[in-house]
Amino acid sequence: MLIPCGMTIDHIDVLIVGAGLSGIGAACHLKRECPGKSVAILEAREAIGGTWDLFRYPGIRSDSDMFTLGYSFKPWTDPQAIADGSSIREYVRETAREYGVDRAIRFHHRVEAAEWSSATSRWTVHAHRSDTDEKVTVSCSFLYVCSGYYRYDEGYTPDFAGLEDFVGEVVHPQHWPAGLDYAGKKVVVIGSGATAVTLVPAMAEQAEHVTMLQRSPTYIVSMPGRDPVADLLRDRLPAKVAYPIVRWKNVALTMLSFELSRRAPRVMKAVLRRGVRSQLPEGYDVDTHFAPSYDPWDQRLCLVPDGDLFRVLREGRASVVTDRIERFTEKGLLLASGEELPADVVVTATGLNLLAIGGMRLSVDGAPVDLPSTVAYKGMMLSGVPNFVLTLGYTNASWTLKADLVSGYVSRLLQHMDRTGQPVCTPVAPDTDDLVPLIDLRSGYVLRSVGQLPRQGPEAPWRLHQNYPRDILLMRHGSVTDEGVRFGGAPAAGLAATDAAAG
Repeated sequence: MLIPCGMTIDHIDVLIVGAGLSGIGAACHLKRECPGKSVAILEAREAIGGTWDLFRYPGIRSDSDMFTLGYSFKPWTDPQAIADGSSIREYVRETAREYGVDRAIRFHHRVEAAEWSSATSRWTVHAHRSDTDEKVTVSCSFLYVCSGYYRYDEGYTPDFAGLEDFVGEVVHPQHWPAGLDYAGKKVVVIGSGATAVTLVPAMAEQAEHVTMLQRSPTYIVSMPGRDPVADLLRDRLPAKVAYPIVRWKNVALTMLSFELSRRAPRVMKAVLRRGVRSQLPEGYDVDTHFAPSYDPWDQRLCLVPDGDLFRVLREGRASVVTDRIERFTEKGLLLASGEELPADVVVTATGLNLLAIGGMRLSVDGAPVDLPSTVAYKGMMLSGVPNFVLTLGYTNASWTLKADLVSGYVSRLLQHMDRTGQPVCTPVAPDTDDLVPLIDLRSGYVLRSVGQLPRQGPEAPWRLHQNYPRDILLMRHGSVTDEGVRFGGAPAAGLAATDAAAG
């Protein structure tokens, strides 16, 4: 039962935080699988879509194919497998409208703190309503956080020496100014990740020249913007039949890439190098600009649809420089090599600032929860924190594959708690000191802030597998009762919700 946004609520069964890709998916799963549960969504911003509404830089697109980034219950029907940001945003909004969950969203509600009381088996959630500057309090039986893991209000920018001397424009992709004019101008994009390799070909369409300035290279893979297997099946099979076939085909290819990278990194390096060399002019310095020092999948691979980055490099409309920045100058950037790159516009595609659970403060029976001291259960619950789930997607595959599994698991867990009359589920930390970071990536934004996150144990159910089929067995077909969780608690008070005038 979705609680309409015009209704004043005192208590709800499941409160979702975040109306992005994960939050909308979670609400749809609950409506499908737990229709008797009251559900509401608190969203800090003014729109549905999360990442896909926030980022508006030129060329923004998915870095996973949409047959795996899309929801399991909502076939992706657009011909483009690597979709642009506006198409993904509309897909999320269309899904919300189709399932009616758009009516359950309370926009401008930033959750600041949540307090669990064992006496009442409830969370008390405190939010700030930014459009009215009010404090809002609501209680829930189950708190489900789908806020991602980075700060929406601030991207990461290093402290660049001499920045104040630069007379051109400096922008961060996370805060792209509307109407930025870069036509006919020299553009330098600082970075080498997914954002940078997206920006370069997109901006090269209008700029005089675009330079991708990177401190070190990233592995880059070209793949078709349209999936030929999907195109073949789309004309022959219903969407609900074709979609899972293509989805599993792409899951298998991604897993093969990851496993080959782990088991035979030299082989994978050679495969990736050949792919890059085949798309660049004879004699191009691939080893300097496209041969990272780390192994494949130590960081996410960057996808470029139809080789668009390599095309603008071949055409001379863009170039890659691998060097370190000494300082900004009045007219550009001085590099460690002594070269000065002229620039009218500098884009700092330098990454994200990690922020766990949207920055909210948690407490259990008056004791603050220290996230780094908790251990993640099945990659989604926290030791010692009752009736709480957070969504973290895969780092080696599509985010939504894991988000869908978490949503399905939450529905199964709630059904089990109802059947057994035990309204409280609390993970219990394993008896081991063999703990590692929850996210196993060497990306800069992870390394800078991984200490803010929960940790994970050496084996299931305390280990986050980067393996979709294995997680299907664990989370979709495995038992919800094991040594990692404790059930109990007295039945909570009944639902209290009263109609009020729409606000």
